[in-house]
Amino acid sequence: MALRVGLLGAGAVAQAIHLPTLARLADRVRVTQVMDVDTALAAAVAAPLGATVTGSVPELLAGGIDVAVICSPDRFHADHVEALCAAGVRGILAEKPLATSRAEAERVAAAVTASGAALVLGAMHTFDPAWLAASAAFADPGPFHVRSAIYLPANARFEDMATTMVRPAPGAPRRTSEAEALRAGVLGLAIHDLPLVRRFLPRIDRVEVAARVEPWGYVITASGPDGTVELLARTGGTWQPDWTLTVWGRQTELEVAFPPSYVHAGSAVATLQGPDGVTTWGPYAADGYLAEWEELLAVLGGARPRQPLDVLLDDLDHALTLADLAVDAVDRAWEAA
Repeated sequence: MALRVGLLGAGAVAQAIHLPTLARLADRVRVTQVMDVDTALAAAVAAPLGATVTGSVPELLAGGIDVAVICSPDRFHADHVEALCAAGVRGILAEKPLATSRAEAERVAAAVTASGAALVLGAMHTFDPAWLAASAAFADPGPFHVRSAIYLPANARFEDMATTMVRPAPGAPRRTSEAEALRAGVLGLAIHDLPLVRRFLPRIDRVEVAARVEPWGYVITASGPDGTVELLARTGGTWQPDWTLTVWGRQTELEVAFPPSYVHAGSAVATLQGPDGVTTWGPYAADGYLAEWEELLAVLGGARPRQPLDVLLDDLDHALTLADLAVDAVDRAWEAA
């Protein structure tokens, strides 16, 4: 029988990413419940699926599910992981970030360890088959310079490519400080690539430059014992999408060109250039979105996780450290002004 899936959050990530992916796995999974505090939105999303609508996590858990997808706002992720583990939900696919603080991360670790739930983080780039092949082949000892450059139009363009969206009424815009914007940028966008960055720079000690970019984005440069990293992002315009991770080693250069978020367009294309020539992987038909769900189903079937809990927690700590250092860099700049 197909596993019963519950969605915690019925917004763009649930609609444009997970529902199209789950439709490709319909012989193994079936969405039976959709939860959102906006019950009208939940009802609109649930109707074509024949799923039950709920307005709270306790209501969703009372209905019984095997697998949960956490698509709620970041600040609720740790609470929702705890609730799902306490209720005995077997599998959890949690959108990034797994938590927004180290205290929350400790709670997540305790809940998952105690329950034995299968936990997969919805970080599609870490499962991208072209990235995995290129990373396995990359043998340069460094030091490294890494650049993550993300230039994207507004998300709505890609959401509408992926599905017919149901959107709630827009809320009032909220102004944020530069420090808040940078932290949100690290934990909301840069975090897609930070586990990949950590493959080459496992420790970040200092952020030299940190600034927000209008209409939305950031410029961050940082360093650690193994090299340096540039994180560049600008979103909201009408330019051609480009999402590229580049790594320069002592003798080797790796470039990974990813498709934009939300788009189910296959894998990245990875090119490795070194002393032995040039090797290219991809594009493959399967993308990271499908691969993360295949991972969860495999772990539920008894397979060892590709990314065990300790790796997920180390990835999160790496991201939180970078976010903290970026905020400190902004504070230093204000003090010097």
